Amino acid sequence: MSVRPLFVFSLPRAGSTLLQRMLAAHPRIATSSEPWLLLPQLYALRPYAAQAEYGHRTAARALHDFCEALPAGRDAYLAEVHRTTLALYEQAAGGADWFLDKTPRYHFIVDEVMELFPEGRFVFLWRNPLAVAASIIESFGRGRWNLDRYAPDLHGGLERLYAASRRDDPRACILRYEDLVADPAPALEKLFAFLDLPHDPGAAERFASVELEGRMGDRTGRVRYSTITTESIDRWQETMRNPLRKRWCRTYLEYVGDERLRAMGYDPDALRRQVAGMRSSGARLGSDVAGRIRGIGGRRSLSNLGAPAGES
Repeated sequence: MSVRPLFVFSLPRAGSTLLQRMLAAHPRIATSSEPWLLLPQLYALRPYAAQAEYGHRTAARALHDFCEALPAGRDAYLAEVHRTTLALYEQAAGGADWFLDKTPRYHFIVDEVMELFPEGRFVFLWRNPLAVAASIIESFGRGRWNLDRYAPDLHGGLERLYAASRRDDPRACILRYEDLVADPAPALEKLFAFLDLPHDPGAAERFASVELEGRMGDRTGRVRYSTITTESIDRWQETMRNPLRKRWCRTYLEYVGDERLRAMGYDPDALRRQVAGMRSSGARLGSDVAGRIRGIGGRRSLSNLGAPAGES
């Protein structure tokens, strides 16, 4: 197999579809929507991480028992996942050197993916965490409160991606969404060099012509933007203006913490000043309160699906 795997790791709504289309404008990089290919393959080994009609917990235990009977054990299963995935990437690549798999919820398996593909390259894409949250509300919630539903992304996802990005791995490259839209040329030049590809200065202009097969990905952004713009950088402040959302922003910044924010390339004091300076609005406050109550109740219900005490 000649194709090499390229992964973009980010939170949902961090601008990964824009980056994916820019990269795929290069003739030697292929991609397709969001495969989600590796999630079921790697979650098959996690007894307490998924639900399924067939009984996922039992199936995971059975798979572990099966692997123990193999000469190479669990490594044999992972080797076949690696081989099969590369074979599918090869077919999807159509002769390109690289196949780009952009699946935001790979943050759940970021460590396993990096271990599974030693030949891979990994791009970590950061975006202002408050802008990510606002975009989740606007895109996935159509303006209504939904952040409790996406807590696994905004909290655990951020933690996992941050930890993986800090390992000084030569196979990894870190990029900020704000830098990408402000001046795409140097960002793309850096990425193409990282992939040992000749620089393609026209990729940023051709991104709008890249069509992504499949139903996944940022359909909103693909319709709204046909050119690269910085319009989205500060739009989060309009979305997060009511008292409940402003309070959530302050709490979330405390959770992320100054050290992580600075390492990601953001000034925590500037973000706090922006939140404090937002003109308050009562828009959607009532529905937000009701949504928050429902969201907290839903999170408590989901917590009952975890491993029994003493198991992992």
